[in-house]
Amino acid sequence: MHSLVHDRLPRSPWAIWQSRLLLLSAFFICLFLGSTEAFAHAVTAGDKGYIQEISGVNLLPFMYLGAKHMMTGYDHILFLFGVIFFLYRIKHIGIYVSLFALGHSTTMILGVYFNVGINSYLIDAIIGLSVVYKALDNIGAFQRWLGFQPNTKVATLVFGLFHGFGLATKIQEYEISTDGLVPNLLAFNVGVEIGQMLALAVILIGMSYWRRTPSFVRNAYTANVAMMSAGFILVGMQLTGYFVS
Repeated sequence: MHSLVHDRLPRSPWAIWQSRLLLLSAFFICLFLGSTEAFAHAVTAGDKGYIQEISGVNLLPFMYLGAKHMMTGYDHILFLFGVIFFLYRIKHIGIYVSLFALGHSTTMILGVYFNVGINSYLIDAIIGLSVVYKALDNIGAFQRWLGFQPNTKVATLVFGLFHGFGLATKIQEYEISTDGLVPNLLAFNVGVEIGQMLALAVILIGMSYWRRTPSFVRNAYTANVAMMSAGFILVGMQLTGYFVS
């Protein structure tokens, strides 16, 4: 799908130095993000306390929490950035974003409803790997290594399922009341989709300006290397948290 772009991605010494600089930048950015309450968009004490005090159907609070969670979920946003990186048509963007939404909505709702518990560090490490996978896919690594291009739509849906389990794990940390559980879950999911669309709109606006400049093709390879590096750092932080805890 992106073979022509892959062929044009630069691998000059200057591009290699840019990759190293962006790798270092990604490292410090992830360290900054990781220095917050947890290694990834954690449940804040205030939000958790509020949710534990209420019961019944509370649609607006859960919509707000869903939107907030997605807007501050930098691993989700990084993955979305990778997904739309080489997508130019709104139709294609809509298909891929819909597959991602279908995946994370399904496992988020079912995971909470059936109380499927997954260690938050491990599931967030997998989400970090999804960022690495998408960056490698964008630079054509799988075509060179395997001799064929894995189905990008299937990969987006599958990783959406893992992202949904990550969301479910965070919701379970709220310890929400079973009274009004399903409506509140649906409201949270609506909030997640709203947050996703807002984040996507910001990304698309920035990408639309960047794509009009010669630097897009010149730096596309470097940007994906930086994104892959950020994914590896996220994985490392989550695995460190798992073994330390």
